[in-house]
Amino acid sequence: MKMLEEARGKWVGSLNEVVIGATKQQGGTRTSTVTVGGEKTLPFLAYEGPTKNRPVVAMEIWDREPEDWPNSLMEALGDAVKSPAEWAKKCVEEFCAEMLCLHLMGTHPDFGNASPQSAAAVVKSVLAATGVPLIIWGCDHDETDNEVLPRCSEAAKGEKCLIGAVKEDNYKTLVSFCLADGHSLIGLSPIDINIAKQVNILVSEMGFPLDRMVMYPTTGALGYGLEYVYSIQERSRVAALGGDKMMSMPVICMVGQESWRTKEAKASAEEAAGWGDENTRGVFWEIATATALLQAGSDIMVMRHPAAMTAIKNVINKLVK
Repeated sequence: MKMLEEARGKWVGSLNEVVIGATKQQGGTRTSTVTVGGEKTLPFLAYEGPTKNRPVVAMEIWDREPEDWPNSLMEALGDAVKSPAEWAKKCVEEFCAEMLCLHLMGTHPDFGNASPQSAAAVVKSVLAATGVPLIIWGCDHDETDNEVLPRCSEAAKGEKCLIGAVKEDNYKTLVSFCLADGHSLIGLSPIDINIAKQVNILVSEMGFPLDRMVMYPTTGALGYGLEYVYSIQERSRVAALGGDKMMSMPVICMVGQESWRTKEAKASAEEAAGWGDENTRGVFWEIATATALLQAGSDIMVMRHPAAMTAIKNVINKLVK
């Protein structure tokens, strides 16, 4: 006991609690909500204190059928990927996703250039098909996102979605709409703790509540800068526990996106002889990446493969227990 007492951190701060989703009683149509953050200790150190709100696993869906995802991933998802609403429904009803992350890749000028009206219609269809909280992610093309995401924000008004991402040099438009429509925001930074803090400061200076912000410090996959990402997230958590209010936001990680773009995950058996079964190699890569980022202090894990999502849920249960 004396050793535990000596090892216990003397923290003065805590992470903000962010609530995503709104039930009928709260003005929305969701059948459940998700609360992340609120921790007053480093991740999963039970002798320092309990995990107030366990990390949440979301499944990533697109507004269009992906064309370059590996066969092992596409086979696990099935034909539902041809329809965003059916894809969303399958993730919730069959794979038991707690949240969904709708990636509006089809609005990108190089991947379909879908209109803002079309994107808003997809958002409405996904909300109608499911009852879980929704993350709405743009196409990462600033000019397009500034046209598309405001329309999606309006389409989902009252649902308390998590929308992103805002950046150091592109935030004012989306902040204004999310402030008006009651959504939470994702602040993106390029694995730089100072820029992450600056984004939070800029957004808060527009009057946006800190308890409606989530940080995305950019995610690396196993073998692709994961150690550096881990160190940045860990420093962010320590800063928050030390009392820095501008670093006290929960963290979201696009685990599936980063894991499945690595050659180890997506290479076919012919391209990677001796690397192991191509049907499980990518799944293990995603699981390993997510497990490390959980330990670093991530609160929302956005996954792609249903088997990886199930495995990470089990990991979270064991860590919390």
